[in-house]
Amino acid sequence: MDISPRLRTELYAPIEPFNAGRLALDRTHTMYWEESGNPRGVPVVFLHGGPGAGSAPNHRRFFDPAQYRIVIYDQRGAGRSTPLGEVRDNTTPLLIDDIERLRQHLGIEKWLVFGGSWGSTLALAYGEAHPGRCLGFILRGIFLCRQSEIDWFLYGLKNIFPEAWQKFASPLPATEHTNLLEAYFKRLMDPDPAIHMPAARAWGIYEGSCSTLLPSPDTVAHFANDVVALGLARMEAHYFRHQIFLPVNSLLDNVGKIRHLPAVIVQGRYDAVCPNISAHDLHRAWPEAEYIVVPDAGHSAWEPGICAELVKAMERFKSGL
Repeated sequence: MDISPRLRTELYAPIEPFNAGRLALDRTHTMYWEESGNPRGVPVVFLHGGPGAGSAPNHRRFFDPAQYRIVIYDQRGAGRSTPLGEVRDNTTPLLIDDIERLRQHLGIEKWLVFGGSWGSTLALAYGEAHPGRCLGFILRGIFLCRQSEIDWFLYGLKNIFPEAWQKFASPLPATEHTNLLEAYFKRLMDPDPAIHMPAARAWGIYEGSCSTLLPSPDTVAHFANDVVALGLARMEAHYFRHQIFLPVNSLLDNVGKIRHLPAVIVQGRYDAVCPNISAHDLHRAWPEAEYIVVPDAGHSAWEPGICAELVKAMERFKSGL
């Protein structure tokens, strides 16, 4: 791939989808999906974070609309997919199947896979299950969903963001602070919105507050939005309780299935939500992947350095495919 330093680094202008729809997945879940850019371009599928955070219009802007056929969708329980926040029949193997169903529905033979945070988790899981359907990977803010990473999110973050952690834990009785995951899950799954929505907002605000190197009220407000907060909090708690429904360390153990494919890993040096050790471990298992550590960034894809590297990666893939 071309590594010219003159590659574009700015997001592309906002665009609208040329195609969108809803795909029934089973008796419970229906997926929202959309396509934008060039209908005859190189297909790229965007996998959003969380799990449960949902996609947004700005996610289309990482990709040159003249070059790429941009496929964006909301995973089960997230965003515009329905029902929002539904944990029944919601597992990683089912999410992998959903990606394949969408690919077949759109008549795409192979595509690039672009994912950040939980999106990187799902990208790896999908690629390892269906390597023959992938052209390459663009991965950001690596999350391998190991128990150490879950424990860090629930407890370790208080070493860097004690104020945010205190606000996260304080709504709960002190007796429940030793098992925040179960305490939050119980409230998040309560059918009463007066109980589950305050818990969801507290969870979302906690994550949003820790996601950027410098304070970002806009990021916190996004995570506090009712739709984002409910999908994010319920799905994260659900998946964390089940170790993402995959065997322990399976993502690293199976990376050999995709090592022959081109990949770029973009990681903020000061990513507190998904600390660098996960990206470091992934690169050690996948040394052929290009590994970029942004020296002045945290976790969010919208931090200037990370955003620039993601756009540059997509520009380099233009000449490499």
